[in-house]
Amino acid sequence: MAHATIYVGFTVPQLLRGASRIFPTHSALVVLRHSAFCYCTANSTIKSKRKMDHLERTANNFRQEVISQAKVCGITNESETVKRLRLAIANKDFTFKAGQWVDFFIPGVSVVGGFSICSSPGLLEREGILELAVKYTDHPPAHWIHTECTLDSEVALRVGGDFFFDPQPGDSPVKLVLIAGGVGINPLFSILLHIADLHGYQEGKGNGYKMGTVKLCYSAKNTSELLFKKNILGLMNAFPGKITCRFHVTQQSSQICKELQPHVTEGRISEKDLEKHVSKDTLWYICGPPPMIETISKLLSNIGVPRNCVFFEKWW
Repeated sequence: MAHATIYVGFTVPQLLRGASRIFPTHSALVVLRHSAFCYCTANSTIKSKRKMDHLERTANNFRQEVISQAKVCGITNESETVKRLRLAIANKDFTFKAGQWVDFFIPGVSVVGGFSICSSPGLLEREGILELAVKYTDHPPAHWIHTECTLDSEVALRVGGDFFFDPQPGDSPVKLVLIAGGVGINPLFSILLHIADLHGYQEGKGNGYKMGTVKLCYSAKNTSELLFKKNILGLMNAFPGKITCRFHVTQQSSQICKELQPHVTEGRISEKDLEKHVSKDTLWYICGPPPMIETISKLLSNIGVPRNCVFFEKWW
């Protein structure tokens, strides 16, 4: 598998100047187009007290060779603490698989950010647009997005990550259970949107990959922190029986709106919630804080889910 060099010793302006010159060779593209459609990211628990940065933490993950300049063309508040960015991508060779992340290079900021993509590959193909949803923290890239980023701000992006869903037309149909905690919804929402595109293509063209059912289990403190909830309800309505969702809230203090009430459970995701979806053709994708992933992984082991059917992304 091809890996791009990690440019730890380079400054951001150097990266931006070099971005237009970095294109994948034909052989690299062949390597990227592998037949497997999912990989497991098994990040080990950090033992050092020093918090590793994004480049260190993902040094062994796959990275594309292409670095593309991008311009911010939309900024909205997805919640009180999360901003959603729309980015126009300049490089036509820039691609990604649903579930992957980007290295986020900001001129004048020495720290490289790492953010999961929350839009579908189809949106990039159709409109040249990629979306990120970033929670406010003091980490320099996230802080810049929340305090300095404006329309027409320019950045550079490089795709990476071994956590994705990219079925090919000849692959056997599978069912998916997507389990998200907090902002861990980002890569899983990308996968959900990609699945919606696959369903739409299948219904419109009558060919392509035939997707099985998808169940999203999404946990947050309260309904105000459930990102993309209106979009998710829209997907459920557009593909009844094919895409379903259960929201879980653990610290809800206000009344839940009528639109969400039928789909909300108060309390954490439990073994009982998961065991009804166990089958030999089901794959399980998990993304959230490490403790949540460890808990869910144990629950899945308890109900007999094989390890090779569980894929996860730990995000700090």
